[in-house]
Amino acid sequence: MSRLDRRSFVLGGAAAALLTAGGGVGAQVTPQLPHDPFQLGVASGDPTTDGFVLWTRLAPAPLNPDGLGGMPATNVDVEWQVATDGNFANVVASGIVTAVPSSAHSVHVEVSGLDHSRFYYYRFRTVSTPAHISPRGRTRTAPGPGVMPAKMTIAVASCAHFEEAWFHAFRQIANDSPDLVLFLGDYTYEFSTDKDTNVREYVDWGTDVVDTLAEYRLRYAQHRTDPALRAAHAAAPWAVVFDDHEVKNGYHAGTPSAAQKAQALQAWYENMPVRAAQRPNGSAITLYRRLEWGALGRFHMLDTRTTRSPMATDMPSCATIGSPNHRMISGTQEQWLLDGLATHPATWDLIGQQVFFANRDPDRDPTTCDGGSESWDGYRQQRDRIAAGWVTRGVPNPVMLTGDVHRHWAVDLLQNPYNSNSAHIGVELVTTSVSSGGPRASTEPDILQPHPVMPYIKYRRDRRGYVRCTLTAADLTAEFMTVSSTTEPDFSRVTVTPDRRFVVPAGQRRLMPG
Repeated sequence: MSRLDRRSFVLGGAAAALLTAGGGVGAQVTPQLPHDPFQLGVASGDPTTDGFVLWTRLAPAPLNPDGLGGMPATNVDVEWQVATDGNFANVVASGIVTAVPSSAHSVHVEVSGLDHSRFYYYRFRTVSTPAHISPRGRTRTAPGPGVMPAKMTIAVASCAHFEEAWFHAFRQIANDSPDLVLFLGDYTYEFSTDKDTNVREYVDWGTDVVDTLAEYRLRYAQHRTDPALRAAHAAAPWAVVFDDHEVKNGYHAGTPSAAQKAQALQAWYENMPVRAAQRPNGSAITLYRRLEWGALGRFHMLDTRTTRSPMATDMPSCATIGSPNHRMISGTQEQWLLDGLATHPATWDLIGQQVFFANRDPDRDPTTCDGGSESWDGYRQQRDRIAAGWVTRGVPNPVMLTGDVHRHWAVDLLQNPYNSNSAHIGVELVTTSVSSGGPRASTEPDILQPHPVMPYIKYRRDRRGYVRCTLTAADLTAEFMTVSSTTEPDFSRVTVTPDRRFVVPAGQRRLMPG
């Protein structure tokens, strides 16, 4: 049973009846909501061995210009239920939480006390007249400590620009029903694009770039009006981090203003299935965290934005980039990561983060700071410390999971990233964008065979999609899923299939053809 607040309760045998009756146990009088307030769907996230986060946001008019979704400026009680079956005949946890105007009537419920390694269904209901019931979501708990599941399936995705392509990748993720979805940043974009290939437009609120709380809220609301995105959230728990476009292009520790950061991060929290530990305090937020998956996998989710040093192009002298204090992540987070990697409770250590870790430019001089400002190449000393740290700690199966660059990449990580003959120390799987970039995101040619100069780069493909991974105790299989058309609106006319498949045998730290 989750202990949410003093008004949480067990419904017992009356649970099924509660969601069809006009009122509820402990309900208080709330304003009428004549329209469905669950138009933004439901979501779950950050599963543990005995629970997960449940999310929804009440918005009967999601695109109202004030960003408040058509809700009155009063509190609204919301009931929630968790069941072992989709018909909710066996409800095992339930309660009431209050959605408040200051959080845009978003709801975060941290459920606990459930069985490990089990799928559950959940839903919400407003305590109002008339009552409204949300769509049903499906989620699950993680395996217990030391439990080795036969396999785990994950979907790795990033970069979903609403205008530039249909969200077919999200629809296929929903069809896959993975155990976990990792979303690695750029869930929304703060700017519109003017491309002939765009399939739809952001609502015009009289501004070119989003920078207020109301505008950020509207961006999330418009994204959630997409049925494919809602379906992907309802199909599986998510683990999310943000990159820059949830705030501002090129966002790092020194820009934009603290006030804008605070508003952007508040909107992000309001719209993501994350725990209270990730609730921002003004412009500060604790984003990095770990998720455990029994004896099979451990996920280290990083924050590469909020404490990042300025980019090389912003600095008065390129010499600064070689400083030990020039960091992609804070020193505290770096130590947290290395401390976590020092123990190996699971076969696979998977690091979910936002930007390219490997060296991807054969012409880059490692002794200068030319380029690399939007990748770990621009923060080489810290990258080298982290890579050396997992080598000295004997991490058997490190896997870097990356977004940002709008192209699929499959890369072997080397002890010396500028020497192709260096020892293999891990792999990096980079997911392309869900939609950003449209039909083509770059003029770079695809790499369908190992690169002749950098053979550790096994594959690069400029298509929209995501990466589907299957983990077992013996190996990790990565399928680089690609969408056949970004402009066809009818999903039934589109295929989403593996363009390339790689296998990482446990203990090998390198990619093999699948």
